[in-house]
Parts: sequence; structure tokens; C-alpha cells
Amino acid sequence: MNADELTTAANGAGPHTNGATNSDAPNAGENGTVTPRTPLTQKQHRVTDNLYQLLDVLPPRLKDALEREVPLDDLLEIVMDLGKPSEVRFGSRVVELYPSEHENRDIVAGVLRDPLAEEEDTGRVEAEVTDEDIAYVTSRIGDFGLDNRAGIERTLHRISAIRNRRERVVGLTCRIGRAVYGTIDIIRDIVESGKSILMLGRPGVGKTTKLREVARILSDEFKKRVVIVDTSNEIAGDGDIPHPAIGRSRRMQVRKPEEQHAVMIEAVENHMPQVIVIDEIGTEQEAFAARTIAERGVQLVGTA
Repeated sequence: MNADELTTAANGAGPHTNGATNSDAPNAGENGTVTPRTPLTQKQHRVTDNLYQLLDVLPPRLKDALEREVPLDDLLEIVMDLGKPSEVRFGSRVVELYPSEHENRDIVAGVLRDPLAEEEDTGRVEAEVTDEDIAYVTSRIGDFGLDNRAGIERTLHRISAIRNRRERVVGLTCRIGRAVYGTIDIIRDIVESGKSILMLGRPGVGKTTKLREVARILSDEFKKRVVIVDTSNEIAGDGDIPHPAIGRSRRMQVRKPEEQHAVMIEAVENHMPQVIVIDEIGTEQEAFAARTIAERGVQLVGTA
């Protein structure tokens, strides 16, 4: 892929000039009419998370304990490991969930627990995740794929499994998926330019959220033919009907993660897209597929 074809947006951000982009300019229609465009500002961001649908798959005692931690606006994920209290991770803190008669506990980094004291802690014993707790969750979500990920239909939440050597599920990570509208102003000039974009950043900084919004903007506002290659159903949600956060974009699911590169090429050859959106480019084959897509004049927007 040529250097001028690929724009890298580190940590989900791209170059801009004093916050001003050509997104402030009006749109010129085919008939010569001009329609002013006022992009969403930071204060106008709208968030959709369907959080209650994730809470409903949790065991009642864990759900009750979690609902004591309000507000839940910055909730990132819920971790359930067999034999340990559930951990709830917020933007700036981690909390252990305890039954209603006990207080939830903030985990302070660097503090070593006394295992003997923990054995005598009845609250901790009652809070430990059991096989029944894990079975309660797994029976209420979709099937796990070969990548050990599952979802809740028509939401953006993701549940990932940890298995033991006998393939039994012994841990779950429930990540909250949110559709955040109006988050790409900082890279909107690049998105509108038609250049390919690769977003880089550590997990949890919002790369997939921005991918989702790019797909919506290009398909709804610019009426482009956008195809999302959605390997783990993380961009458009679980189930066969995509989440409305992707707008008019089409979504192609991937049967196995190792087939992602082939589906990328299939999307270009079969469905005449103007834009391909792809999450987690991570292998040489996928990088080669991305280069092939760009060389065919199709805009590629992806993360790595």
C-alpha cells in the first residue's frame, strides 16, 4: 500500500489543523444546491449502550451487587473467574462485587491480600463465582465462536470465554459495547478525502467505536456503498440483523477468524463496495488483502 494511500491515526486520532476541518464546509449537491453541515460537537455526543440487556444475563446476586455501583456510565467490563469474586472495571477503578449484605470493595493497586484472612472472610466466600454462575450467563447468550467470543443479539456487547484444558469454560470477560455518535470530528477531513485509514491504539481506547461511526457517516451522509467485514461481530453486533449504529452499511460475517483475509477479497469482488471497514488486521495475509483492496481504488478503514 503506497504511503499516500494509507493514513495512520494513532490511538484513533488523525492529523488536523487547529480543530478545523473541511467538515465545516457546506455540501454541494448534484443539482448545485448547497446544504450546510453542522457536525456533532463534543457536547453533542450521543451514547447508546443497551446496558440493561447485558445486566439481564448476569446471575441475580451479581446483577444486584453491580446495580449498587452507580453511575455505570464508565463501566468497561465485568470479569467472572471461577472461585474468585467478580471484578467490575470502570474507567478509573476496579471493584469486587459482593452479595447485598456486604459492601463492594475497591481494589487498590499494589496492596497484597492475606490469603489466610481471605479464608475467614465469609463475604468473600459468598461472592466467589461458581460453575452455576458461569452456566447462567452462557445459557443466555449466543454460541461461542472459534475465537471464544459470543454476543447478545442486536447489541454491541461481547462476552469472551476462558477455557481449561478440557475445554470447560472457567472464566468470562463481559465487555460493554457502546455506539457513540459524533466521535470522528478529529479525523473527519481524512474520512471525507477517500484515503485509506489505519487506526492504531491499545485495547479499550475506542478504535472499534470510531470504526462504527465512520461506517455510519460514509453510508448515511455520503451515500457510499460500505461493506463491513465483521469477524467477531464486534462492529455491528451479534445476530444476523446488524445494530443500527452502522447506518446503511452492509455487514459480512466471517465463519472462522483465519478466513478474514479471504472475506475481505470476497467483499470487493462480489459486492462492489466503495468502502471496506475491517477490525483487527493482524496477519500477513490480512495486510496483503488490505493492500489489494487499496490498489483496486476502494477506500479501506481498519484497525490493527
